[in-house]
Amino acid sequence: MLEQFSRSLSLRLLAIFILLGGLFVFGTLKAIQIVYNGDDIRGLISGHLSLHVNYVRDDIGSPPNIARAIAITKRVPVDIRMLGPKLDWASDPNFPRLSELEFAPSPTFSDKPDSWVDELKGVEFAEWKHHNLLKISQGDYEIVVSTPRIADEPGGFSLIYVIVGMGLTFLLIAYVAVGWLFRPIGLIREGSEHIGRGNFDYRIENIRRDQLGDLANGINQLAADVERMLDAKRTLLLGISHELRTPLSRMRLTLEFLEEEENRESLREEILEMEKIVSALLEAERLNVRHALLSRTNVLVRDLIDELMTDFFSRDQDRIQVSQIDGQLRASIDEARIKLLLKNLISNALRYSDPADGPVEVTVAADNSDLIITVQDHGPGLPEEDADHIGEPFYRGDSSRTRESGGTGLGLYLATLVAQAHGGTLKLLKNSQPGACFEVRIPLV
Repeated sequence: MLEQFSRSLSLRLLAIFILLGGLFVFGTLKAIQIVYNGDDIRGLISGHLSLHVNYVRDDIGSPPNIARAIAITKRVPVDIRMLGPKLDWASDPNFPRLSELEFAPSPTFSDKPDSWVDELKGVEFAEWKHHNLLKISQGDYEIVVSTPRIADEPGGFSLIYVIVGMGLTFLLIAYVAVGWLFRPIGLIREGSEHIGRGNFDYRIENIRRDQLGDLANGINQLAADVERMLDAKRTLLLGISHELRTPLSRMRLTLEFLEEEENRESLREEILEMEKIVSALLEAERLNVRHALLSRTNVLVRDLIDELMTDFFSRDQDRIQVSQIDGQLRASIDEARIKLLLKNLISNALRYSDPADGPVEVTVAADNSDLIITVQDHGPGLPEEDADHIGEPFYRGDSSRTRESGGTGLGLYLATLVAQAHGGTLKLLKNSQPGACFEVRIPLV
């Protein structure tokens, strides 16, 4: 709840409204009280109330006169009970006995500066079944006045309930108004998520003509500009790749006419290396964006591993040990790109380890909602300072991983991009065994 409040502009704005409303009411009451006390209005009201109490005393007389009390109840909607020596009378037989009531001074009628009315001497107050009772001392007698009459049920709503109800109503209106005011923020966030996923043809609609509308229009324009830039970049990249591949193909053809076998093989390896780099860069460009589109299918992981071994490692299967816990494990993945990821990891493991070091261990498992694949070799491994550079293009670690060993630094880069495009990760694990162990985590769905 606290996190939602800290992130929601509408809730925070509503809280500000409530705080300002409370401060306004408090300040207004204090201002009225200051004016009330400063202009002797309080004394005037207190004097009138005291005068009315005296009128009641004088009308009833001392000792109290029942006939006069009855006359008062006929003129004013009140009931009266009188108690004293040889007198216990009530205008209504249901008037509660004084033993049932708890009389005390009222904080409203006090000589303290923060009260509204001065204290009424010789008067105490009580409540009984929503009736307000006032007790007046008259010599040895006690006179209790009830308003409204005992037989009458107080009608209408309490002032407190009215104020609270109106306050809640105004808060509800304010909440609806704030929700309407900030409604475009939800549309803008939804549109930003679509655009962030690469749907650059998505446009935020139903925009008002205000500052939030200007922001939404700016995001729409940004999406259109980025889409044009990416299209231009993709067109340029495809053109460059075509121009590079054409001379490489010609060079390969020319090689066949060279007479010296040694030079021919050397040049052939260099040309093949250049073709690999061009192909890797093209694939990296396709994956190195958040909007990389994957061709996902529900793949049986065991079949994918078997096909990978048959297609790329048929000559090295004696050096590869595959362990799979669940033979029925399936995952929603781009099969071709996951094969590319595993091909690069296994090829690196074979390249940087000797057969005498032991087999390359490939383990497939599932953990909650993730597909987990680890590739462990027993070669020289990677130092800890190289772990932070995993996935950087053209990066090679220690001197054992040199160009002569066949690495370009693009294999792990491509593998990292494939994992990230699937919403997963590729990282180098720390373990006590010699060699390097890479872990791939990819969501199953």
